[in-house]
Amino acid sequence: MPIVVRIDVELARRKMSVGEFAERVGLTPANVAVLKNGRAKAVRFSTLEAMCRVLDCQPGDLLEWVDG
Repeated sequence: MPIVVRIDVELARRKMSVGEFAERVGLTPANVAVLKNGRAKAVRFSTLEAMCRVLDCQPGDLLEWVDG
């Protein structure tokens, strides 16, 4: 998959658990796992906005396009 989800990197930088992140964003930990593992087919802009707000980052910090 050419889009790589880097949530785990941003969580590690902030020393934030998946559970805390999920609660603050308004997702279940299972849905965060789906996003982290690259199995999500789509992400709502409202969810992306919430993730960026919680992590104080830009969408490009969470999503990376990789050629190949």
